[in-house]
Amino acid sequence: QVQLVESGGGLVQAGGSLRLSCVASGGFFSTYAMAWFRQAPGKGRDFVAATNGNGEYTTYEDSVQGRFFIYRDNDQNTMYLQMNSLKPEDTAVYYCAADQWGYGSTSAEPYEHWGQGTQVTVSS
Repeated sequence: QVQLVESGGGLVQAGGSLRLSCVASGGFFSTYAMAWFRQAPGKGRDFVAATNGNGEYTTYEDSVQGRFFIYRDNDQNTMYLQMNSLKPEDTAVYYCAADQWGYGSTSAEPYEHWGQGTQVTVSS
């Protein structure tokens, strides 16, 4: 059973950058597809980005394409989300998720393991 812990959230001005980290423990990290989802106040949990077990496949939600970059370091059991050109509408709690033997789905349904979330606030 893998455990996930996110970090790196915070308050940033519009146009700024943040890098989120998700450290996994208790499983074979490279067997898990990993993803980031986010939940803004009063809204549902939305897909942001995903990658497969070796990091060669990535996919992004349209509004973050070209601004956010998902990557992983399997030697360090860590996944990252580099977020650039941040906008106020990116404000949300960001969650990392793991799907063993998955390919990097954009749906939350296959992801069996979730972190506790990290708050990202972008001021205008």
